[in-house]
Amino acid sequence: MSAKDYLTIGPEAAAALAEGRPVVALESTIITHGMPYPQNLEMAQSVEAVIRAEGAIPATIAVMDGRFHVGVSGNDLERLALEGGKAAKASRRDISALLVQKRIAGTTVATTMQIAAEAGIHVFATGGIGGVHRGAEETFDISADLEELGRTPVAVVCAGAKSILDIGKTLEVLETNGVPVIGYGTEDFPAFWARQSGHKVDHRFDDVADIARVLALQIELELGGILVANPIPEADALDPAAIEARIAEAIGHAEAEGVSRKDLTPFLLKRIFELTEGRSLKANIALVENNARVAARLAVALARQTAAA
Repeated sequence: MSAKDYLTIGPEAAAALAEGRPVVALESTIITHGMPYPQNLEMAQSVEAVIRAEGAIPATIAVMDGRFHVGVSGNDLERLALEGGKAAKASRRDISALLVQKRIAGTTVATTMQIAAEAGIHVFATGGIGGVHRGAEETFDISADLEELGRTPVAVVCAGAKSILDIGKTLEVLETNGVPVIGYGTEDFPAFWARQSGHKVDHRFDDVADIARVLALQIELELGGILVANPIPEADALDPAAIEARIAEAIGHAEAEGVSRKDLTPFLLKRIFELTEGRSLKANIALVENNARVAARLAVALARQTAAA
């Protein structure tokens, strides 16, 4: 047996894949651990609508009932949103145990990439990738997302790395893993809630058709994935100095409460939401929708190029 034997692909996504139509993968930890109910369900439905409006099919991915589900929808999507933080958080190391336990789990960037690739989906929209946590020289807390990007042929469209991370070290690890960091309309790597981090991308492209050509070559040459950095819209961005102060405060709370490892990111996002009086959540939703829009256009461009080849 292989991973494909555990795949359950929804009828809409299956039909689109069989016909060579564009499909965009979506992770589910943003639903289970990224924001509270009912905002998480509303966000998931809104992001899917954005993708459809651009001519692509959304495929939310989760682990449910001992299967990899690609194209979670309807009652299952609501069930996932209601489960929220009670759901497991599935990274690569957790997959086998969660399948045996038949637990509901939100998939991280790394696991979503893995499952998307098995299903034949090469474009994935998320909020921000995981990366190297601040203080990693002591804790060695480095997200599996960075290694997965180096080996799995999927384009991850994101608003950079979450500002709670050490962005400089995150980019260094991406370089070590051979991951090209593509700036869509920017030369500056974005910092999730802020449009700029002070660090540069590897290559800038202003046309998604060019990024689709890069992705097609990555797949053909078996070079792994690409990271597409897409800044949050200017109208929705938060002040970099203000959000940095809130992040520092949230990190201090995490240290005081002994929160670490895979519990750290959800804790920090929740605390920053509280410290910004909800402004971080509004910005989070805006950037996810913006990433979904760009990912859908990229998937459409890739499908056209594949059909023309």
